[in-house]
Amino acid sequence: MKYVIAGAGPAGVIAAETLRKADPEGSVLMIGDEPEPPYARMAIPYLLAGDIGEKGTYLRKSKNHYKDLRIDYLQDRVKKVSAKQREIVLDGGGRRAFDALLIATGATPIKPRVPGLDLPGVHHCWTLADARAIAKRAKKGADVVLMGAGFIGCIILESLLSRGVTLTVVEMAERMVPRMMNDKAAAMLKRWCAAKGVAVKTGTKVTKIEKSGRGLTVHLDRGKPVAASLVVVAAGVKSNVGFLDGSGVKVKQGVVVDDRLQSSAPGIFAAGDVAEGPDFSGGWSVHAIQPTAADHGRIAALNMAGHPARYKGSLAMNVLDTAGLISASFGRWDGVKGGDFAEAADKAAYRYIRLAFDGDRLIGALALGLTDHVGVIRGLIQTGVALGDWKQKLMSDPHRVMDAYLARAYA
Repeated sequence: MKYVIAGAGPAGVIAAETLRKADPEGSVLMIGDEPEPPYARMAIPYLLAGDIGEKGTYLRKSKNHYKDLRIDYLQDRVKKVSAKQREIVLDGGGRRAFDALLIATGATPIKPRVPGLDLPGVHHCWTLADARAIAKRAKKGADVVLMGAGFIGCIILESLLSRGVTLTVVEMAERMVPRMMNDKAAAMLKRWCAAKGVAVKTGTKVTKIEKSGRGLTVHLDRGKPVAASLVVVAAGVKSNVGFLDGSGVKVKQGVVVDDRLQSSAPGIFAAGDVAEGPDFSGGWSVHAIQPTAADHGRIAALNMAGHPARYKGSLAMNVLDTAGLISASFGRWDGVKGGDFAEAADKAAYRYIRLAFDGDRLIGALALGLTDHVGVIRGLIQTGVALGDWKQKLMSDPHRVMDAYLARAYA
């Protein structure tokens, strides 16, 4: 069997390793388009913060890891896929045939249509090359503008703040992390950031960026322009699917896959940020988080090698550290039509919990400053256990999630 993996992130690496175990005799080719060994993008903020060096971002530490497993690694980019001819075309000009193909090409940062984003000193924070460029300018006391206060933006916020910069955050939505938090939680987060010296401008758009002397001027649709020596763009990401035009593979937001991670084209699978797969809530979604990528890679590889494995669905899950305040959201934190909510807040202590129910089952949750609840909440949601009379107890006091978990787990 000839296995080809397009992409060398967590999904691709785990798939390659799984294929080698599942099929010791098959050939495994993994293709990545960056000059460094396969690494984890989620580790880049820790690199910027100085907690790790570049080697600390590498997914596998041994220099000969892939060679020892007889996994061929090729630095190139997949330009075209043909499901009919069972081959890929490489950007470098070559072609490779496959018996089974895994598309694990991840995502790309969204570039807003803002004049000036190509100026020196304006960077995304997505690759190791980006991190090096940001580190050169994000010196202590430097004026930095961060475009975007979504999940990725707030992760970057933490690492920039740790470098001692003077930080202004510009978010076009009316609240921070709008896909992860409601108004009440986001207001707490914004107040927390302000207390840490971060200027957060929500409901505001960057209209253009201009070169000004040795630095940059960031123009806004509300308020005065902001001077900066560095602008970091964190406006979201989109799945890398453009190269699949005309391939015969069905694509929506990402590559549409079934519960075996197989696409509409037999023998072609997808995993990670590029895959639009089964959602724990019953739909189909792209969940661009590393735990989902890891699960996808393993299960897709087993099916590629002829070992049937079913994917039960990914749980929407985000855990975020924003300047020391831990927040988490799980599942349908925004609830369902006709569902109930329970919440409790301590604004002075920056603590908040909100539970969402469908009948007597917990389907989602949102929490700030309550790290001890995270595992228990996830367990209650993923098991889908009927809470019975514990639902009313949680409605009265949502902090009792541990009691509810223990009571129902051992009922």
